[in-house]
Amino acid sequence: MRRIDVYVARQLGLSLVAVTVGLAALVWLTQSLRFIELVLDRGLSIWVFLELTGLLLPSFFGVILPITAFVVTLFTYVRLASDRELVVMRAAGLSNWQLAKPAMFISGLAMSVCFVLNIWITPASHEAFREWQFEIRNQMAGLLLQEGVFSSVGDDLTVYARDRDSQGTLRGILVHDARESGAPITILAETGRITSTPQGPRVTLFNGQRQQVERVTQPDGASALRLSVLTFQENSLDLARASRAEGQRFRNAQERDLAELFHPEEGVSLRDRGRFLAEAHQRLSGPLTAISFSLLALAVALTGQFRRFGGGFNLFVGCIMMVGLLALGLGIGNVAARQSALLPLIWAHALLPGLISAWVISGMPGVPTQIRGYAR
Repeated sequence: MRRIDVYVARQLGLSLVAVTVGLAALVWLTQSLRFIELVLDRGLSIWVFLELTGLLLPSFFGVILPITAFVVTLFTYVRLASDRELVVMRAAGLSNWQLAKPAMFISGLAMSVCFVLNIWITPASHEAFREWQFEIRNQMAGLLLQEGVFSSVGDDLTVYARDRDSQGTLRGILVHDARESGAPITILAETGRITSTPQGPRVTLFNGQRQQVERVTQPDGASALRLSVLTFQENSLDLARASRAEGQRFRNAQERDLAELFHPEEGVSLRDRGRFLAEAHQRLSGPLTAISFSLLALAVALTGQFRRFGGGFNLFVGCIMMVGLLALGLGIGNVAARQSALLPLIWAHALLPGLISAWVISGMPGVPTQIRGYAR
């Protein structure tokens, strides 16, 4: 028994590590492409690039581990059945649950890792990533300016430059600054240059025009919009602040710990409170899906009829069920964030597939033998 458990667990463990690392590397590669241009064209340090993209990895592992636990369990047990190894193990007197012990052990380890990631590591790494992102968008805004592209610096500042030479001189500049509420500013300039200051990057504009629309009160008491036009030879614009409103950056749900999610500070809107609660419940229930999804894979692999020419049908059925569960989980998370009364659905999605699968692995007790045979 022990040798069989170690034999199967070794295959599951090695496959889990290989598939998880491979998928995480693939996801990291696709996500890091967003920052490649900052290194190649804008002079961002390669070490900053690696640190910035590396902060995304913990969140990738937390999402991928339950999925890879399902994949390696399903494929390993289907392969064992195809190679007749399960037939020999059953002939030795092993029950479904005895055969499932190695998968339960490996998925339990995956669940433990997911708990550590979701509760401690991922929020800290996501907060550090957002801080880096905020720094790049605001204090390193000059890196983000691309020629021929309307570049957004924050939510209220847009900069366009027709051309940018190797010395950093900008030509054909358009700036729309809506950081001052109710008085947006549009600036047109022939040339400009970005300079670094202790307070952040500034762009100095030459030979341009500044247009501002503001609301004024007329002598009769009525308000009206007035366009002010100012021609200048040199003007300076601060790019460091994404908003003129003072205050700290708002931290989203993914970068807060559980205490902050369940008990947010005053001033947080009801909509954000709903998102915080949904994130907290997903963070606690998510690791349980590693066990639940593995049980689903075992139910498909151990209870299906034996087929002489392989288990392709079992693989197809298992993958279809898994895709459906993942899509359902995304929908439930979005709905629960808007309606807190639906938060129990998050736990139902995490636990019900495992409970139903455990019932199937146990032989569907309570179901008549004839119906049970037909279901298989």
